[in-house]
Amino acid sequence: MMQFRTKEEQVADFLREGIISGRYPRGTRLKQQEIATLLNTSITPVREALKLLAAEGYVLGDSYRGATVAPFDIEASSEVLSLRILLETQLVKGAAERVTGEDITELRILASEFASAFEAGDNEAARAANYRFHHRMFEVAAMPQTLHFVQILWARYPFDLINRLKGRVSRAAEEHDEMLAALIAGDSAAAMLATRQHIEAGFNELRQSVARDAVAAPAATDRTEK
Repeated sequence: MMQFRTKEEQVADFLREGIISGRYPRGTRLKQQEIATLLNTSITPVREALKLLAAEGYVLGDSYRGATVAPFDIEASSEVLSLRILLETQLVKGAAERVTGEDITELRILASEFASAFEAGDNEAARAANYRFHHRMFEVAAMPQTLHFVQILWARYPFDLINRLKGRVSRAAEEHDEMLAALIAGDSAAAMLATRQHIEAGFNELRQSVARDAVAAPAATDRTEK
């Protein structure tokens, strides 16, 4: 069963999803009145949500004068990767031990939304559905402190860059199916392994892409100068 959330928590989760999905790109200024109007709420929960996100590292700046989406720090990614694996495998282990038929139905719907958005070519919607799938799966574990720390790590992780890689969303959908199958079977070891492989696959693909770009850049410069 999902826990009750305050308005500021609901706004914060909406913005987390928006930042991770790329709806609010890095460096974007978040305007309180626009967000309040979009969500049909007052300024107060938006302001408080931005304070939460600033504490977690999703945004920078003063919540009264304005906040901007925090830039990506590639130097911190390897450390964040290790911490994500450590904490998220524990969350999925807890989820495998507590998951109900109702939870499975909800996760299947979220996984289907992710795949459908990809097939429709709506990558932003796919990234948003990806966030909802992982967040809901980890909620099942009933380990709110661990989930809180994971959300802080997500603020520092390049989901938007990873999910733009060619074919990555399709591969991620297949990886979600493996995680979900392990949960349905109640196999915590398989669920932990599938989660670890899922996290590592995305990061390794990004690292390979960055390496290719680094090699290509000097070559392009040489051709321009000749």
